[in-house]
Amino acid sequence: MIDLIKQFIDFVLHIDKHLIELASQYHQWTYLIIFLIVFCETGLVIMPFLPGDSLLFAAGALCATGALNIWVLIIGVFSAAVLGDNINYVVGKFIGRKVSEGNGRFIKKDYITRTEKFYEKHGGKALIMARFAPILRTFAPFVAGAGRMEYPRFLTYCIVGNLLWVNIFCWVGYLFANNEFVKNNFSVVVLGIIFVSLIPVVLAWWKSRKTAN
Repeated sequence: MIDLIKQFIDFVLHIDKHLIELASQYHQWTYLIIFLIVFCETGLVIMPFLPGDSLLFAAGALCATGALNIWVLIIGVFSAAVLGDNINYVVGKFIGRKVSEGNGRFIKKDYITRTEKFYEKHGGKALIMARFAPILRTFAPFVAGAGRMEYPRFLTYCIVGNLLWVNIFCWVGYLFANNEFVKNNFSVVVLGIIFVSLIPVVLAWWKSRKTAN
């Protein structure tokens, strides 16, 4: 288990090098690998810790080298995110209430509660905001389904949120790939992305603690 955690941390911190290796070894199949990672983070409610933001940034940077095509990447990742969101919404619609009443091994009630509070505060646009926050983006579609949000409304927020998320991170990675600081300190940049993206999650946890007290 410890070895798996170490491998995961290494993959996240050196995601640029791992993507280069994947692209050189699997070529066009790299798109499918990225697609599956994004889909799993978004569509499988038991896998909220996959590196979505840093992956898109690194993939965008890889496109700048010519190893991948930025437009194929954006279309593929957007499709994976939308598909994952919709599957998550359907799952939440059918089993969300049962899960929220218990505390499963993989789907913690606390995660559901935090996401529900996020919805209460921000309404439908929480789907867009949650897309930029790890953990929340995995549980937001699930909670939307469990809360019986009307599907056309859900789909609208889903599309807008994913268009913004995919384009921002892919294009930022693409445009800053040749920056000397980024090239020489990619792990630091990845840690910065993770830190910034976790701020909404930490704030939500802190506010829930204060409310509980």
